[in-house]
Amino acid sequence: MSTIVVSHGLGMSSTDHWYPYLRSELGAAGHEVRVPQLPDADAPQADAWLKALTAETSEAPATGTVLVGHSLGGVNVLRLLQQHDTEAEGPYAGVVLVASMAGEVGYDALAPFFEPEFDWARIRAAATSFRILHAANDPVTGAATGEHIMTFVTELGATATVPAEGGHFPSLDETRTELPEALRLVTELLRG
Repeated sequence: MSTIVVSHGLGMSSTDHWYPYLRSELGAAGHEVRVPQLPDADAPQADAWLKALTAETSEAPATGTVLVGHSLGGVNVLRLLQQHDTEAEGPYAGVVLVASMAGEVGYDALAPFFEPEFDWARIRAAATSFRILHAANDPVTGAATGEHIMTFVTELGATATVPAEGGHFPSLDETRTELPEALRLVTELLRG
């Protein structure tokens, strides 16, 4: 049995969109799935989100844990990896970043999540494998979508899945209750 910890996106809750689907499907396969409610989801503070995610991951061994980050939650996962003591605790079993960002996307209130710059080498060493799920028509990363994806591929050695459609999984004012592509990527990582 492995542990999967999901870091949700901006303005979302732990029970929104495809998070319960992931919990249900992976739970049925015998895995423990945690989707913590991150504090002040509508006006997040980088330190508070990182503290909450750190607390949620501290109870399970990193080597048996897959991290999933959606949108800003993926940035939170990157910060967790950057502070992770890989030598003492070993690398995480894997990471899936869904519609996440490798740098700022023009929201001033979220700038603290991207400061200081990412230490890509340290982040890469903190997990054995990375998967990216990012739609080509993502409105949040917009014209820079390809740059974000390529940063993850080149800096983290990530394997990217880039469907033509999908928006931000989901985009604003939409809902998406299932995300089979994310389930497939997590399952791949669990198989090692």
